[in-house]
Amino acid sequence: MKKSPRKALAVLTASAALAGGTVLAGTTATAAPQQPSAQSQQLQRQVDGFLAEEQGARQLSANKVAFKGGTVTFPADGRKHSALRAPSCRHGHLCVVDGRGRKYDYYRCGTYQFLGIGNGTFNNNQTSGTVARFYNRNGSLRWTNRAKDTGTASWTPVWKIKPC
Repeated sequence: MKKSPRKALAVLTASAALAGGTVLAGTTATAAPQQPSAQSQQLQRQVDGFLAEEQGARQLSANKVAFKGGTVTFPADGRKHSALRAPSCRHGHLCVVDGRGRKYDYYRCGTYQFLGIGNGTFNNNQTSGTVARFYNRNGSLRWTNRAKDTGTASWTPVWKIKPC
């Protein structure tokens, strides 16, 4: 059954109206390109900065980056994760939230550069007894934490993390 040109135009106009566009007779409906919001631009700048610092890292989504041995999730809505309680963390992982609200999730043994700052929280949800190590800028050991444990920490002096 063939649609009449008038019916086709009505369907096209209705579709464009639902999408927020306008259709003039004899034109084709196209969606206007959306400009990223200031908030999404700021988020992308943060992600880009992290990617520039962390060799081999790759962006997984608008606010999540994978790096060797873990991920970092940036607060997508501009709000920081709560610094008052330890982050949720899967079994076998070490999770850290820094003062900017970035959540680091370490799931592989190794020593990793840490780009966090400010006061925040951690959840050492690794196998019971596993010791996480936190290092100063000069490579000296700053403090350790034995799994399973949660707590608060000042992340500004921490330059490297070894989850196991």
